[in-house]
Amino acid sequence: MTIKVGDKLPQATFRIMTADGPAAKTTEDLFKGRKVVLFAVPGAFTPTCHKNHLPGFVEKAAAIKAKGVDAILTTSTNDVFVLDAWAKATGAAGTLEFLSDGNGDFAKAIGLSMDGTGFGMGIRSQRYSMLVDDGVVKSLNVEDAPGKADASGAETMLGQL
Repeated sequence: MTIKVGDKLPQATFRIMTADGPAAKTTEDLFKGRKVVLFAVPGAFTPTCHKNHLPGFVEKAAAIKAKGVDAILTTSTNDVFVLDAWAKATGAAGTLEFLSDGNGDFAKAIGLSMDGTGFGMGIRSQRYSMLVDDGVVKSLNVEDAPGKADASGAETMLGQL
């Protein structure tokens, strides 16, 4: 079953990179008592994710946060080391928080996983964005194709705030 507006996020554990190395963060750690924009990409460094989706959120981060958003998080099924390298390579470290859903457990739990095995990519997350307030989904924008980042882009999210 796919998550929908009004649903509470399921309990999941992500990996984040800290100064001391990888650390675990739960959905409760990340969303409880906070207004958060979460967007997901099928893969770090892949063309649409790297050149379109992520840059929009970096460019619009200040405007999004000015609307009362506490944090902008991005998740991918890549491991925490790849996401850390991506954050540094794009200059997004410190502006966005990068959450590794390495096994796709969160993507599966919210019904937004995608089978990328035909492209040699395994199980990935679909591309989406959502506004989450204290763990409850307030808006959800899922792309109809992995190579698009329009419905789930920063401009769309900004318009929903």
